[in-house]
Amino acid sequence: MDGSNSIQVYSGSSIIDPQAATGREVAFESVRLLYPVVPSKFLCLWNNFHEMAAKLGQPAPANPLVFQKSANSYANPGDAIRKPVSYDGKVVYEGELGIVIGGQCSNVSVDQAESMIFGFTCVNDVTALDLVNVDPTFQQWSRAKSCDGFGPFGPAVTQGLDWRSARVRTVVSGRERQNYPVADMIFSPPEIVSLISREITLMPGDIISCGTSLGVLPMRPSTTVEVSIEGIGTLTNTYEPA
Repeated sequence: MDGSNSIQVYSGSSIIDPQAATGREVAFESVRLLYPVVPSKFLCLWNNFHEMAAKLGQPAPANPLVFQKSANSYANPGDAIRKPVSYDGKVVYEGELGIVIGGQCSNVSVDQAESMIFGFTCVNDVTALDLVNVDPTFQQWSRAKSCDGFGPFGPAVTQGLDWRSARVRTVVSGRERQNYPVADMIFSPPEIVSLISREITLMPGDIISCGTSLGVLPMRPSTTVEVSIEGIGTLTNTYEPA
């Protein structure tokens, strides 16, 4: 996609197969964007920003605190977010930077992990907040995060993004709610990939969402949520309760 509101058409997968320009262009307005990769795993981090940890009174973790969003949570840019009919609690947005893995990696060093990062995308890590602690004997992160459509990401995967200078901005129905620096992360993207790969083999197209910072709030009916990262674009979804 270029700056002229048109899309250059390529054949092949952007990660696994060689890319070939077809010479075709289509108008951006004439297409419907889908999520840009199909991950075998969608991993996410909790408590990965110093500012958020300080607000919550949580110490910096010794290792990334990881949970998983299931494949049924994947959602396209523009899709409506709907809470399950069985749930009547709070649903919150979380604007985040997403790492997209470019090659199979297992037990890689931090230096090796840098080369395993294909690019970055925008993520809205939607959460059914009241489900996390609904059972006092077991925190249900995966259940709260994996409801149908609770994992929008896109609108693109960008290579060469300088994450050290990037900011995540979340605008809710026209009002800015989040605007935080990625550099405030406790674990950097290469550190995240390296540490997770010690136990979980990462595959091309896998996504790791880096966690969120201040400004997370419940969504109201008919809310529009825009997660923007300069250099990637804006991921827009609406919240429409079932």
